[in-house]
Amino acid sequence: MKKLDAEELEIVEAFESGRLKSVPNLKSELKKHKDYAAATFQKDSRINIRISSKDLRSIQKRALSEGLPYQTLIASLLHKYVEGRLVEHG
Repeated sequence: MKKLDAEELEIVEAFESGRLKSVPNLKSELKKHKDYAAATFQKDSRINIRISSKDLRSIQKRALSEGLPYQTLIASLLHKYVEGRLVEHG
């Protein structure tokens, strides 16, 4: 078995201590959140942008290191930006 990271250990500890509670109406809650996820990541529009070759290569390298297609990485970054969850580090 692989070693658990800090977040996984926290979840196991919460489960074992009884701090986790069952979700009422689990099936309907799962369906609701699956529907949210499907709507969030539905790709129904196409855009074309022009960026520098250097930036594109950097994005492709970063995507490769993350194990993602570079277009998926770009879409994720745009989504985080419009949701206000993209934090700029100076």
